[in-house]
Amino acid sequence: MQNFDTIIIGGGAAGLMAAGQSAELGNKVLVLERMNRPGRKLSITGKGRCNITNTAPLAEFINQVQPNGRFLRSSFSNFFSNEVIEFFNRIGVKTVVERGGRVFPESGKAVEVVKQMTKWCHDKGVTVKSDCRVNNLIIENGVIVGVKATIDKKQTVSYNAKKIILATGGVSYPATGSTGDGYKLAESAGHKINAVWPSLVPLETEGYVAKRLSGLELRNISGTVWIDGKKAGEDFGEMSFMDFGISGPIILSLSRLIVPVIKENKEVIFSIDLKAALDDKKLDNRLIRDLNDKGKETFYNILGGLLPKILIPICIEQTKIDANKIGHQITGNERKELKKWLKNFSFKVTDHRPWEEAIITCGGINTNEVNQKTMESKLVKGLYFAGEVLDLDAPTGGYNLQIAFSTAWTAAQNY
Repeated sequence: MQNFDTIIIGGGAAGLMAAGQSAELGNKVLVLERMNRPGRKLSITGKGRCNITNTAPLAEFINQVQPNGRFLRSSFSNFFSNEVIEFFNRIGVKTVVERGGRVFPESGKAVEVVKQMTKWCHDKGVTVKSDCRVNNLIIENGVIVGVKATIDKKQTVSYNAKKIILATGGVSYPATGSTGDGYKLAESAGHKINAVWPSLVPLETEGYVAKRLSGLELRNISGTVWIDGKKAGEDFGEMSFMDFGISGPIILSLSRLIVPVIKENKEVIFSIDLKAALDDKKLDNRLIRDLNDKGKETFYNILGGLLPKILIPICIEQTKIDANKIGHQITGNERKELKKWLKNFSFKVTDHRPWEEAIITCGGINTNEVNQKTMESKLVKGLYFAGEVLDLDAPTGGYNLQIAFSTAWTAAQNY
């Protein structure tokens, strides 16, 4: 049986950060990674560009995290976005800040982040065992003492350590190794696992309208979620249509609200305000002006100044206004119907896409059972947690990787 000071279970974003930081403190560190190489999920995150953090202020950042952002106050206070940016610059990854405070590697390549983090760990003396699945935590009298694992699906091995950091991720993108192993291990140690579900995931919609609009991207629109007729949430930004339904930044962010209730047979409606910059009165004035100025043109042609071409037939079908009717002939009621449609273009959401398409996992290890200042288990001495395995999640924009890095840094620093 081999002895280490610290064993990290999982070689993703949190695992690599925890490993390197722990090694920098002079510890003998082992990373046990289920896949054939570390950083598989990290290498595809952010559409392959890796949005490593966000420059939002601390209070705003905490507000973005669900279900209990305050749990992260201590971790963020010690290792936040500035420290993450400095860290990556130090290991050879230059960064740039883009719209919305999103921070990316200057190269725009997530694989560079994985390469440099892996090199950093190697340079600090971290041992990485790939194709290694941890089967059991070894706990004696409430204290962690090691793990049992299987290498290459055949050889059973045991490793001793006085500290174990569980950084296995969630269930999203299972092909990269996130298959929920961490939940089983934590549960075996007595921890409560809050219900998990896919989040930051595209949504499927009823009917064929989305399929007809496939490929269309909308910007500067407002989206609202209605659950059983009650407003549940809204967001502003970009979205896109797919063969199966809807996706894009605001859809992914709002999916956190939608996914849990779909299985409860509640009616979920997603409505789009295509003219979010105009209130009802301003939009009505705009329509009156357009109909007057283009009074001799057909309704179809007038819509060309209001909508993307692919959306015009849908508008005509749903408002039931004759496409060949000229502007001067459009009645007041028809104008109001058009205004209503522009402010409330709606879809019934029927399902979400599978785990393979979810960016993150909602739910996980209950943070009430974790020391927020150290990330150590309150139930088992020497057992720590980092990253997505915890019941903490946030919208797109670099927030989730910051959670991973901050919790990993905190877990590594404390003994």
